[in-house]
Amino acid sequence: MISQAITPRELDRRRDQLADLQRYLAGQESDYAQLRQRVQRFVDRYIAALGPLYMELDALESQLYCAMCYLHEALGRNGVDARAPEPPRATPLPQLLQLPAGAPLPAEPEGGLVQVGPPPLKTLYRRAAMRLHPDLAPDDSQRRAREQQMAEVNEAYAASDRARLERLLLAAGESPVRVKGGNADAVLEWLRQAERAVQGRLRVVQAHLAALQAHPMHQLCEAITRAEAKGLEPLEVMAKRLRAQITERRQELYIGQRLQPDSGMAEAFLRQRQQRLGGGIAAH
Repeated sequence: MISQAITPRELDRRRDQLADLQRYLAGQESDYAQLRQRVQRFVDRYIAALGPLYMELDALESQLYCAMCYLHEALGRNGVDARAPEPPRATPLPQLLQLPAGAPLPAEPEGGLVQVGPPPLKTLYRRAAMRLHPDLAPDDSQRRAREQQMAEVNEAYAASDRARLERLLLAAGESPVRVKGGNADAVLEWLRQAERAVQGRLRVVQAHLAALQAHPMHQLCEAITRAEAKGLEPLEVMAKRLRAQITERRQELYIGQRLQPDSGMAEAFLRQRQQRLGGGIAAH
């Protein structure tokens, strides 16, 4: 019997709603994929233009740290109360999160939403006639067998013997769903599970989309795109600043590696570097 809680028309409506929700999800996934592809192209440009310069700057900072540690230890032996230098942090290259793959929807019950209730006796009779009518037999032997089967079908239909008509149809190869009907409650539960799965996936996609839109690389991409549209070259400006910092660090390293620990310049150099990095050095 068809579920009393929901009608076939309502099941059809719910299935249409699920299809609409899936189309909306597909649109959101497409929006995310397109935006991520665009931002990733910018990240690749950014790394190609600035990555080697950041790596060189990080290497110089590491060498400077070693020089500062040497001076700090030497000054400490000479009675200078100096704070230990902070180790440098490598410049992290930008990375974008990857949207995880979605899980497949639960399997739909056999028969879907077509004829969820048992078909009328007349419908069963027509289906039996389409399968067993003697005129459809390929040879005389089959025709005689079909005549016998059709006689049984006619008797069952005349007696309103549904159980016998169902047995004859199933024996003839008819689908059980088309004979006995589908389970409306099972289909409804499948719809609920499918809706929850799609809505859960939608929340994940929208969260990733929002995070990508707020990502510093996306914001930088937008700003640089606008600047380049005006004929400016912001990445080249950033590269020039990094080259200037590299030149400055090389000069500092040259000085730091050649200072004598017992000179006043060594203490001043260490103090200056500590102040630049946010630290400090006590007075001797």
